[in-house]
Amino acid sequence: MGISYGPLASWYDALTSDVPYGDFLAFYEDEFAKAQGEYHTVLDLCCGTGTLTWMMAERGYEMIACDASADMLMQASGKAADVRIPPLFLCQEASKLDLYGTVDAAICSLDGMDYIPPEELNEVFRRLHLFVRPYGLVIFDIRTPSFFKSIDGEIFVDENEDMLCLWRADFDDEENCICYGMDIFSREGRLWRRESEEHIEYAHEPEDLKKLLEKSGFENVRLCRDCPQGDSGRMFIVASNTNIY
Repeated sequence: MGISYGPLASWYDALTSDVPYGDFLAFYEDEFAKAQGEYHTVLDLCCGTGTLTWMMAERGYEMIACDASADMLMQASGKAADVRIPPLFLCQEASKLDLYGTVDAAICSLDGMDYIPPEELNEVFRRLHLFVRPYGLVIFDIRTPSFFKSIDGEIFVDENEDMLCLWRADFDDEENCICYGMDIFSREGRLWRRESEEHIEYAHEPEDLKKLLEKSGFENVRLCRDCPQGDSGRMFIVASNTNIY
């Protein structure tokens, strides 16, 4: 299997055209409003192809976008938009996050946190605590463990005229993760190219994430089920960096 978000990167947007990005953005801005602070500079951690990054930039936010996949960042940086301050794109793993200064908030959307192995979560939260300003926010979503277990053994098909993607979901009880094996067939003239990659997402328990965030210095940690795609196994977690360094 290839690495995650290699061959799939160029097809990601076509396969996720039904994602309600506007609802995600509205959720973030509602949380910013509740916090009653100034939110101008925002980190988009595990930004993927940068759809939300650009949407927020168009609304006036100064965006820093990080992802471990150079292929996904290539797609993200290629999305030209007429914004006052274009996003800054960084190729970094979440556990090695290293910014030039602090941000007002950090977001991580569409399962980004689920890709992080449990043994790396402490370091990810430690770095977020370091780079999110005091009284700033961290907002991310996860799929619940029950959702991952519910799709064990399922086979999914996504296709258009030039691409066919077959993916299989297998839940590993011992490792507490779900593995997606993907085969991507893309048209090249009269022929089809086959490429494969594997994705692993970890079934993080929400209460465990809450404890880790608090251990890292975050407070007012909330588990939000009334959220975008909440009816399809998604949960948002919001935390305030109220501890002063």
